[in-house]
Amino acid sequence: MSALAVAGIVQAGIVLPEGVLNSAWFAVLAGFVAVNTVVYVCLAIFKMLPPPRWRWRGRSRRSETRSIHPDGPV
Repeated sequence: MSALAVAGIVQAGIVLPEGVLNSAWFAVLAGFVAVNTVVYVCLAIFKMLPPPRWRWRGRSRRSETRSIHPDGPV
């Protein structure tokens, strides 16, 4: 195969022969990559969301102010 033919095949996006692409182990690998991609997309979206605020004991506020202005609101 000449270098020009190899360059044409690579530019077309055909890097592996058809026998490899139709094999069972390649299908398993493609499935693993697909599941892995979905998991990482979900994790990225989950990290962008604000954290949940669980309110079990009602509103949690301090009983006294910790401000440098002691007469400020609690």
